Amino acid sequence: MSNVLEVVAADKNLSTLLRGVKASGLETELVKDGPYTLLAPSEMAFGKLPQGELENLLKPENKEKLTGLLTGHVLEGKTNFKDFTDGQKLRTLAGKELDVKVAAGKVTINGATVQGRDNEASNGVVHSLDMVL
Repeated sequence: MSNVLEVVAADKNLSTLLRGVKASGLETELVKDGPYTLLAPSEMAFGKLPQGELENLLKPENKEKLTGLLTGHVLEGKTNFKDFTDGQKLRTLAGKELDVKVAAGKVTINGATVQGRDNEASNGVVHSLDMVL
């Protein structure tokens, strides 16, 4: 079974995320035993960023900022879609607290909707989001 990084690499809807993971050096973390839950911004999510922001984040001089942004999408432990609960608080590797809302079978995390869900990995799970957190 693929690890979290390989799941991201195999999904063309996560190619911008993969570029960011490589630019930040986060790939060394995402291949560890974990388990991790990756809340993966999709191509659509990155497309919603202000013009030029993504290109700016990918510059080597902004590696620290990019790493902070991306680790804000990684949770320790494995949380499957069915395990999210309304009002739940999640803590990211960056130390950020995220708020979960569950209503009518839909899960949002800090306002971002979980789209692709439960992409299993040997060291966790990947869920895609429609927004960058």
